[in-house]
Amino acid sequence: MTGFLLIDKPVDWTSHDVVARVRGIVRNATKIEERKTKVGLPAAAQAKRRAKVGHAGTLDPFATGLLIVGIGKEATTQLDTFKGMKKEYIAKIRLGATSDTFDRTGVISEQRSMISDQTTEINVNAALESFIGKQQQLPPMYSAKKVGGKKLYELAREGIEIERQPCEIEIYEIALLDTKALTSPSFTIRIACSTGTYIRTLAHDIGQKLGTEAYCEELRRTKIGEYCVEDAVGIENLTVDNIHTFIRNIPKIL
Repeated sequence: MTGFLLIDKPVDWTSHDVVARVRGIVRNATKIEERKTKVGLPAAAQAKRRAKVGHAGTLDPFATGLLIVGIGKEATTQLDTFKGMKKEYIAKIRLGATSDTFDRTGVISEQRSMISDQTTEINVNAALESFIGKQQQLPPMYSAKKVGGKKLYELAREGIEIERQPCEIEIYEIALLDTKALTSPSFTIRIACSTGTYIRTLAHDIGQKLGTEAYCEELRRTKIGEYCVEDAVGIENLTVDNIHTFIRNIPKIL
């Protein structure tokens, strides 16, 4: 069993949770197939041939959307191809409040008095357009990026903030989706961006551009390259009986 799965990751699941669930389904499906064909392998041989399973690009637990999962050595060794592809997201930005994680899972501090008339459609669009193009972005402390062999979020949880080097990213497109929502503290945007872009940081920076604070309230990844979340299967709908129907052959996807 080898190839790729397009998974629609649900909220509150880690990317590792999805990989673990797929790995278990693959293992059970393989056992069922062996029983049907009456072809079994010694325990040592089974351990050696356990399917490798990995994903192409982490999604935060609070985020939903497209996660590409590779099954088998041939597929997992090619996951970096997907990691380098353009990504597309839908994000809900909350103005007038701060979060230490730049998203709704962190410690929230309300600052409603900071919301001003700059949240008009014209000014929001102007602020969004200013982010289009190549730029330097500072990775957030609450991220899986490693510095000195340690993940930043591990340091952040210890109350340690260290100096980080900015990384070059590119925003290809950014658009305001719900203009009527500008009467409330939140609005929704669509972003097409390069790999390595932190949408949580972008949300924070948009708030700064508008003269207030902001964090990412909701996040959904809708595309990786040409692969769309509409073509993905929900992890809760994936079973040992149907997994074969969702696996995409390597030549068809790369």
